[in-house]
Amino acid sequence: MTKTPSQRMRWIFTLALFLFATLGHAVPGPDPITGDLNTTIHDPTICKDNSGKYFLFSTMAGLDIRTSTDRKDWTFVGKVWPDGAPWTDPFTNTSNGVLWAPDCTYVDGQFVLYYAASTSGSQHSAIFLAKSSTGLPGSWTHEGMVTSTTKANDYNAIDPNTKLTDGNKRLLSLGSFWTGIKSVNINPSTGLLSDQNVTSLAQRTADNGAMEASCVFKFNNFYYLFTSWDHCCSGASSDYNIRVGRSTSPTGGFVDQAGVTLLNGGGTLVLGTHDSIIGPGGQDLIIDNDGPIMVYHYWTPAGDIQHLGINRLDFSSGWPAVV
Repeated sequence: MTKTPSQRMRWIFTLALFLFATLGHAVPGPDPITGDLNTTIHDPTICKDNSGKYFLFSTMAGLDIRTSTDRKDWTFVGKVWPDGAPWTDPFTNTSNGVLWAPDCTYVDGQFVLYYAASTSGSQHSAIFLAKSSTGLPGSWTHEGMVTSTTKANDYNAIDPNTKLTDGNKRLLSLGSFWTGIKSVNINPSTGLLSDQNVTSLAQRTADNGAMEASCVFKFNNFYYLFTSWDHCCSGASSDYNIRVGRSTSPTGGFVDQAGVTLLNGGGTLVLGTHDSIIGPGGQDLIIDNDGPIMVYHYWTPAGDIQHLGINRLDFSSGWPAVV
């Protein structure tokens, strides 16, 4: 049957709506940034002091520090441990080895930094704590080991993250592969463990359980558990991606947007490979003056270094969307 012009227009409009619903809208790229960004920035974490200065820490021997006054132009200022961290050597199996996945929080005029020491594929891992009043190289004190794992454990003590409190406890999430993401209780006065309880938050069985880089983030009435899935570190072949679930409790009950529990492989996609952004992950979140901010690393098709990504998140639907 021949369609009239008005019928054709309605058909085209319906098709456009279908394609938009099916394919979705274009994913925004990272915010424009400049500065000392010509070396790998892996597993970034961001915090902000009471003067409004931003501090960015990332995986590297000694842990790299960058600062910014506007979240756009970044200056490399040195290392947390410019002379190495010998207490980590038994876990990195070398002197001044690469330290992993720092997590920074600025609390009551003090920088609190958790970080991990391990080797690839090992459960001989530990999480350590450092504190500083300025956040700058040479100002940090070693506060001790928080927790560790061996082959006797069914999880891995890496990728620490603490962004919230639950009553008089601070909660630290951690874990990578094996049985997934865990939560432990932190004494807010010392920053160290307050007890030996370990709570399971999320787990996958697919892809050998490839889930890590957790962050539990409270916004409005929900706690959101962000994780990175799949594989971070294969250059332009990396398939890392950022997933999320939510709960009304910080210590359990996380489900994705389809209602699948995160303890059984659930996880709604927040950000994956798109355009020239490859394998985004290793994320951290903060609340800034313009709302929730997510920082992460990603590759480009050149596959030479990992780049810093920064985006705002919109939670207006009840689920985070990159903007």
